[in-house]
Amino acid sequence: MRIQAKRLLILGIICLCSMVFFDSQAAEAKEKDKTSCYDSTVSLTPEEQRIEDGKPIPQQILEDSEFTQYVDKFKRDLCSAKSEKQAEKLIERHGTKLWKTAVDRAQGKRPDLGELDTYDDRPLYWARLSMTSALRQWDPHFEVTEEKREQLMKKLEYTSRGITTIHFLQGERVKRVLVSGFDPYRLEQEFRRTNPSGASGLQLDGRLVWTDDGLAVIQAVNFPVRWDDFEEGIVEDTFGPFLKEGPKRVDLMMTISQGGPRKMAIEGYAGRWHTGADNKLEERAEVTPTVSDWPMPEPLPEFIETTLPYEEMIAAETGPWPVFRNDEVCEWLPPNFEDPAVCHDGGPTPGSKARAGGGGSYLSNESMYRSNRVRLGLGADDIPGGHLHIAAQEFYPVDKSVYITDEFKNFRKNTVDQTVELVEAAARGIE
Repeated sequence: MRIQAKRLLILGIICLCSMVFFDSQAAEAKEKDKTSCYDSTVSLTPEEQRIEDGKPIPQQILEDSEFTQYVDKFKRDLCSAKSEKQAEKLIERHGTKLWKTAVDRAQGKRPDLGELDTYDDRPLYWARLSMTSALRQWDPHFEVTEEKREQLMKKLEYTSRGITTIHFLQGERVKRVLVSGFDPYRLEQEFRRTNPSGASGLQLDGRLVWTDDGLAVIQAVNFPVRWDDFEEGIVEDTFGPFLKEGPKRVDLMMTISQGGPRKMAIEGYAGRWHTGADNKLEERAEVTPTVSDWPMPEPLPEFIETTLPYEEMIAAETGPWPVFRNDEVCEWLPPNFEDPAVCHDGGPTPGSKARAGGGGSYLSNESMYRSNRVRLGLGADDIPGGHLHIAAQEFYPVDKSVYITDEFKNFRKNTVDQTVELVEAAARGIE
């Protein structure tokens, strides 16, 4: 009897272990099935491909910031979507959460998210890029047209860049300030790139500043370094709604980007010309095109001068880098526009054609030109607007396997803190 009982007990244990094993196998299979809706044969953009090309740097940044969890959750939820409408809602939710989490982490409100420097803009960049890659290769059981996929991609971009969550307090004594930064760029040369202008945007979003005339509210977004996004109107879509007459109209707007070494340049003029290769390795060398969805000034200006309160910004005596107004331009002079362009620091010559503004002819210049072009197109001539080029990041570690050091962090923090002070000075300088 005892032997029989022992046999039954052993058999029961074996059965129980088998059930646990098969249950765990089923759970793993179920979990795997949640992320099996992707077609890895679909080509990614050159920018998205850098997630793999840059190994292990992007993965280390995501792990050290604990942003991997947001990418993984997005992929699982996307696979569980049963319709286009449901996919659109979850994309909006995840994109918005990613931006807000990045802002909270940057501003010290999420100390639970790893030990990575809070001034680091790269977790947001690599997480978003991982999400757009997943969306590009997403292969659901229902049909999704390429047009619809592009709409979903735009939804993910706009929500995860802070564009859809711009919100200003109302009131006569409230000043509204809208600023923009940029993603890291030139990653084909250096996978560890950061962009202090993007880091500044995360520090500035939602910031409150007391001025002599009342409260100033700052809202921020970060732009991609891609020509096609600009040509499709991302800059105008961001600033345009807040340049119209009404209670949401801003009192000042400023585009910000990374510029030259150890200096803060308030660009005097933006030019109507763009050149260079973007993050997708697409090149341009032509007149800046218009956007049909937004009114444009007539005639289209070759140069647009800053209307920022630059004197107040300079007088604020921020540091560590010198602050100045840069009036350099490059232009084709009349009447022989075929002659080589002339560059000088005297501002535009009447009747000339733009070759470059003070900030060059890349997307930095373009962000200033486009935002102020739509400002003029909407008749918001009295609103201060312009561009701030901030100090370029230095001290990338010599060891290519290391993506951050104390020297690197301190340099970026000093630049970002001064950028924040300059935006606050501009807010206080609004008349």
